[in-house]
Amino acid sequence: MSETKKTISQDRKRTNILHRQELAFIAYLVERMPRWVTSNMLTALGLTGNLLVAVLMCLSSIQGAWLLLLTPLAFFINWFGDSLDGRLAYYRKKPRKWFGFCLDIMVDWIGIVAIGLGYYTYVQPEWKVVGFIFVVLYGAEMIISQLRYKVTDHYSIDSGIFGPTEVRIILSLLFCSEFFIPGSMHWSGLSVSVVLFLSFIADFRKLLAVANERDRAHQQEGQIAS
Repeated sequence: MSETKKTISQDRKRTNILHRQELAFIAYLVERMPRWVTSNMLTALGLTGNLLVAVLMCLSSIQGAWLLLLTPLAFFINWFGDSLDGRLAYYRKKPRKWFGFCLDIMVDWIGIVAIGLGYYTYVQPEWKVVGFIFVVLYGAEMIISQLRYKVTDHYSIDSGIFGPTEVRIILSLLFCSEFFIPGSMHWSGLSVSVVLFLSFIADFRKLLAVANERDRAHQQEGQIAS
């Protein structure tokens, strides 16, 4: 692994399918980022991408589903800002680990809520609850990632082989399919929510098992000390 890759990946473990290709691309980009670009600017850009997704969905409910064909561009903008903000700080050896951690969590939550509202605006009344369920379940996965960090001292934003990048790609394809297959977003939104629910259950069970093992280790340490 190159020195740049080591520098920008030192604070987290990735397990998603595209992590090797993604890391190589990020390393390429941070080495060529203009000096005037800051991490905070990239964070704002990432949020703008998610807000643009929400705006496109809202406008599609009025102007037509063809606007959903632009959502891959909006998701790429989000990926660009969200993936490079912290990486750029580490590359320039000016990381603000806890500041960036807090900011990223809140910005990601705002973006997810915005996308959920966009979905809520676009779909038919009887499907609107799916947008609410999506936001709740995605938020639950975010909580799991924070609890995992607390319990294991290792920060991971992936759920098995899927991470934010894969989720962006899947959502882009599902949103675009609405233009070619009208009404498909209703069922795709429900399908994504089911997958998120199953992922949450699996991740929560694993987390509880790890937490239980850590408790046992602490109890054994206490018995030895006494």
